[in-house]
Amino acid sequence: MARISKKRKVALAKIEPNKQYALTDASKLVKEITSTTFDSSVDIDIRLGVDPKKANQMVRGVVTLPHGTGKTVRVLALVTPDKEAEAKEAGADYVGLDEFIQKIEQGWVDIDIIVTQPNVMAKLGKLGRVLGPRNLMPNPKSGTVTTEIGKTVKEVKAGKIDFKVDKEGNIHTSIGKASFAPEKLAENAVELIQTIAKLKPSAAKGTYFRGISISSTMSPGLHVDTKSIPGI
Repeated sequence: MARISKKRKVALAKIEPNKQYALTDASKLVKEITSTTFDSSVDIDIRLGVDPKKANQMVRGVVTLPHGTGKTVRVLALVTPDKEAEAKEAGADYVGLDEFIQKIEQGWVDIDIIVTQPNVMAKLGKLGRVLGPRNLMPNPKSGTVTTEIGKTVKEVKAGKIDFKVDKEGNIHTSIGKASFAPEKLAENAVELIQTIAKLKPSAAKGTYFRGISISSTMSPGLHVDTKSIPGI
């Protein structure tokens, strides 16, 4: 059997087995059981009662977390010259077009999000083999293909994220950092969960939210009582 570290033993001792915590309590406790020397990410796992293999039960969307994720998001704006000033003013880390397409073709992917225009997408088709596996390809459904370049760059920098149910029916994403106040973690989680609730497919039957848990990097997970979350 694998040995349990002292830090994990301490964390496990603070958790009641099989208990479902109110979201506010879980947001406080996840900070207490975090023992990393760096500012850990706090993640949320949501198990949905959908069959992602069926097109009419796919759940995908975008949400702007009220307190952001705490991460520094590196944004590349692939835009035509007339949009470059707008992208730079909005805070994009890299701005341009052909020169960055060439860099990506050569393997450069030192970025987190790519924002582009509809009339540029035809040029990006050849980048699919590089961007696709890294989930970096811009997509209208995630709001990263747009004519409102400045607005989108600002939103992404402020904490706008996109999410998508995986093949097992789960959504996994970050809702902040362990340094966040518990109230901010809870508010970010509520914003995300309420957004997912609004996206419930009409074809999905039975219980929609089948399980929610939060954890920090390397910490045990805490099961959240869905009844403690308003608006779902």
